Amino acid sequence: MVTALAILVILLMLCSLALHIFGLPANWLILALAACWKFYQPVAITWNFIIILGMIALGGEVFEFMAQYLGCKKYGATGRGNIGAFIGAIAGAILGAPFFFGLGALPGALLGSFGGCFALELTHGRSFAEARYSAWGAFWGKAFGMAMKISLGVWMFVMSVPKIWPS
Repeated sequence: MVTALAILVILLMLCSLALHIFGLPANWLILALAACWKFYQPVAITWNFIIILGMIALGGEVFEFMAQYLGCKKYGATGRGNIGAFIGAIAGAILGAPFFFGLGALPGALLGSFGGCFALELTHGRSFAEARYSAWGAFWGKAFGMAMKISLGVWMFVMSVPKIWPS
């Protein structure tokens, strides 16, 4: 019975990684599944391990945020352009979600980041070329941040499997 439940939890963790494509909180779901396993098998996972997973999940969110912020700054975006990139990424993910069976959330967030930064940089009096250059910084920062957040989710999964699998 324990082995069957372990397989189910591991498969759910693996499937939850795919939620990154839809812009959903996959890393937090992995953390929740690990915490549920802690309650089911208290000896298998320690609270310190759950705290470490929580710190990794939180670190992924912070890293995604900071990568977009620093990408904007590196490419010369103003504070207004940076705010536009964040708002655009959220709006793009929401508006893109209905397309391609939910897969549109990922490109929607990237394009929204670009568009939000671009639009607010233009309203700030920047030239078209400067605004476009800053928007590319927002785009690549968001892409790098998303890639790192997904990588941290894979790391959480890989760390959790040996703890869940019955020995």
